[in-house]
This record gives sequence, C-alpha cells and structure tokens, in this order.
Amino acid sequence: MLVAILLIAVVAFISAYVFYGRFLAKRYELDDSHPTPSHTDYDGIDRVPAKQAVLLGHHFSSIAGAAPIVGPIIAGLAFGWLPVLLWIVLGTIFVGGVIDFSALTASIRHKARSIAEIARQYMSPLAYKLLLVFIWLSLVYVLTVFADLTATTFIDDGGVATSSLIYIALAIIFGLSLYKFKIPLLWATLIFVPLVFFTVWLGQQIPISADKIPEIFAGEPKKTWAIILMIYCFIASITPVWLLLQPRDYLSSYLLYASVLSGFLGILLGGFSIQYPAFTSWSVPGTGTIFPILFITVACGACSGFHSIVASGTTSKQLNKETDGITIAYGGMILEGIVAVIALATVIMLPKGDPITKDATLTIYGKGIAKFMSVLGFPEKIGFAFGLLALSSFILTTLDTATRLGRYVFEELLNLKTRQSRFIATFATLLLPTIFVLINLKDAQGNTIPAWKAIWPVFGASNQLLAGLVALVITVWLNKTKRKFGFIIFPVFFLNIVTIWSLVLLLEQYRFSAIGIIAGVLLLLAVVLIFEAGRTLIKIFAA
Repeated sequence: MLVAILLIAVVAFISAYVFYGRFLAKRYELDDSHPTPSHTDYDGIDRVPAKQAVLLGHHFSSIAGAAPIVGPIIAGLAFGWLPVLLWIVLGTIFVGGVIDFSALTASIRHKARSIAEIARQYMSPLAYKLLLVFIWLSLVYVLTVFADLTATTFIDDGGVATSSLIYIALAIIFGLSLYKFKIPLLWATLIFVPLVFFTVWLGQQIPISADKIPEIFAGEPKKTWAIILMIYCFIASITPVWLLLQPRDYLSSYLLYASVLSGFLGILLGGFSIQYPAFTSWSVPGTGTIFPILFITVACGACSGFHSIVASGTTSKQLNKETDGITIAYGGMILEGIVAVIALATVIMLPKGDPITKDATLTIYGKGIAKFMSVLGFPEKIGFAFGLLALSSFILTTLDTATRLGRYVFEELLNLKTRQSRFIATFATLLLPTIFVLINLKDAQGNTIPAWKAIWPVFGASNQLLAGLVALVITVWLNKTKRKFGFIIFPVFFLNIVTIWSLVLLLEQYRFSAIGIIAGVLLLLAVVLIFEAGRTLIKIFAA
C-alpha cells in the first residue's frame, strides 16, 4: 500500500527533526542572547526581522520550487521509485538539511554575509571570486528552468495564470496591511489566506487563454509569458522585502502546506496501491546510469545548493533569533522532503506503461494531486487546478528570490554600492535567463526541446555541486575555528564526487554545444575551488 511508504518516510523525517536537529543545534551552540544581523544591521529593505512563521513561509516557499516535484517524477519514471525514495529520505536528513542549516548559521555568525564572503575570510580571495561566479551562474540556471516551467504552466492552464496574478496583488495588499496599517498578523492571516484559496476557484472562472496572449516574440504566447515573468522578477527584486517577498512567501506557504496536507490525507485515506516498479534498470537510454544521474535528477528533492544561497542570502538577513534557524532551515528541508515524497507518490500509483506516464511532469503531478484531493471530496478539475497553482506559487517565489540573490551576488562581485546598483545588478542577472527562454535549445541528438528540459541536467549538476562546495567552505570554517566537523564530511565528499562525475559525462555528451560549454566552465570553476579548499586545509593541518 502506498500509505505505508508515506508513513515510513514521515516518521523518519519527524524523528530526524527532533533528534538530529537537536544534535545540530547543540553542535552550532545556538544562543538567543546573540543578536542576529536583522537587528544589528536593520535597514528596512533587505535586513528586516521576521516572525518565525513568516520567515519559515518565506524560506520554504523560496526553496520549494519545481525541482522537488519535477526531479523525483523524472527519476522515478526512469529508475523506479525505491532508489529515489531512499535518496530523498536519507539525502534530506543527512545531506540537504545539514547543509541548509549550516549555511544559515555560518551566515548569521558573519553578519549575514554570503558563503562567498566566508570563503574569502577562511580560504582565499581567489576562492571568493570564483565562488561568487559559480553561485551567480547557478542562479541563472535556476531562473531559466523555473521561468520556462512557469510559462508552460500558464499556457497549459490559463486559470492558474489568472490565479497567480490575483495572488501577487493580494500579497502586496497583505504586506501593506501588516507593515503600514499595523493589522495584527493573526487577523491579516484569517482574512487573506481564505482569499488566496478563493483565487483557485476564481482563476478557473476567468482563465487567461493562450489565444488572448499577444505573440510579441516569435509568435509564441509562452515566450510572451516568459517576458512578463522576467519583468515581474525585476520589480520583485528591487522592492523592499516587506512589500512583496515576505508577505507573498508567507501566503504561498499556506498553499504549500495545504498541498502537502491534501496529498498526505489523500494517500492516507485513498487506499492507492503500489503499481509502478520499485526498480527498473541501472541504466536508462537517453538518461544515463543510476549513479550519478539519479542524484542530480532528484535535485532539490534531497539536497540543493540553491537552498544554501537562500539561507545565507535572504533568510539570514531576516532571522529574528538564532534558535529559529533549526525550524526554518533544517525544518524547511524536511518539509521539502515530504513534498518530494508526495510528488514521487504520483508515479508510484501508476502502472508502468500507463498513458499518463508519457505526459509532462507538471501534468503528472497535477493529475496526482487531483486524485488525492478527490478522496477528500473535491472535484478533480479543482484538484488539478489547485495542484498547478501550488506548483506555480512554488516557482514564483523561487523566481523572485533567485533574482534578488543574483542581484546581491552581482553587486558583491563587482563591488557595486551606488543607489542604482540594485537596478543594474538585477538587469544583469535577468539578461541571460531571458535569452535562454526566448531562443530554441537542443538536446544531445539535436532535437529542439523546452529550455527547462535542455538546462535541467546542468541545473541539477551545478545545483548539487554548489551544495558540495558550500559544505566544503563550512568545513574549512569549522576547522579553522576549532569546531567539530565530522557530521559534514560525508556531504562534502559525496556531493563533490557525484556532481563532478556528472559534469564530465555532460561535457562528453554535449561537447561544444551550449550545454557542453556550460558544463565545462562549471567543472573548471569547481576543480579550482576544491583545490583552494584543499590547500587551505593542508596549511591548517601542517601548522
């Protein structure tokens, strides 16, 4: 029964949060008597203390993009559900959650500075510059993948597009209500959260159909949506966090929680059987071998470098007190692991060869959520729309958070400190993703494919490699400050080995195409950064 798989995973996650989370909190000596950077360096724009529930909403919404849904579905269809499930559970507990929490803690202990700044302090100026470039490029791929996926969702279901636009307007009004009109959080929540769910129904009544979208680029409505999304990202990146980022993420977290709850209850009460094979093959044509491809395909469902950049980029600047970190960073990753398990469940209940398995991953997820919600009495059409809206809210929050983070990194890389810096840095960050989503990209066989699908292998590899590099920087920091670091050694070695192997395979497969060149650049940056970290550690041990 599918319910047994879900319960085993949830029990493992809860146990890890209680016991391993407590271990990590002790290892980092969390102390609420230490004021966090949101208080000591308050600026009213980026550094603003947030209540734990609000910041958890921001952090979870930002990290829970499409990847923990798309990745497990792709990997599950390719290799079977058992290896994917094992990596989601074990990776979330011992790799992803550890790195996310470590990145947040390291950042708040260094005045909410970026991981790259910490690398400069404990490794070298070269490591600092290279890591900034690596982070910025990784964010470019995040923006490309998620903008293309969002545009695809809006074309597939115009009602979701309508709901998403209304939802953004509600978030701005919610932010004004909290920070300008001083409405208590509880009352504002009771008013606005039901309105967000109402938009699911309202969007289906007034959908924005594809034929109503001006074909302003290459005669494709999807590319028009991509341009609109880039404009949205630009605006979201330069506005104060309290106006859009915090309130939007807080409200979207309820959509995410509801999708997790509906999926959990639907599986629990639906009596769905296990039909898809637990294991299919060690190697899948067109995809690759289970090791290392499984790990980069599941991506954020178990571990993500992007999470670390969120933790040390926006979350660290809003953390109210140190002990909130274990709930927000480690707990946020646990929640994402549950999202990934539910996404995988939409595959597990399908017979191999079912026509649905040939659908787009977004459709598979939407239909799965619709089946789970039908158990609770909701019409499948509404369930499908809700699943896609929840997914698009995942992606929207990731899009503008990634843009803001890219802005921070670009400003830091070029030392931009003028009033116009945030505009210049935001434009520069969005330029490449805009180009990628507007041009036609091809796979290794020369076939034209969607931008997100073309970039996905590089996105997965760079994302996991970034997590490995962040763990490497954390290890150097812990070692130099005479702290124990045994708990982070496995993530360092495992992620760096797996992802470098993946990049070598991508370079061999794509050669001098755009994807191959990107893989080569990332591989070169990673090798130099690992060399710099190794050189630093050798000096420490030799001293």
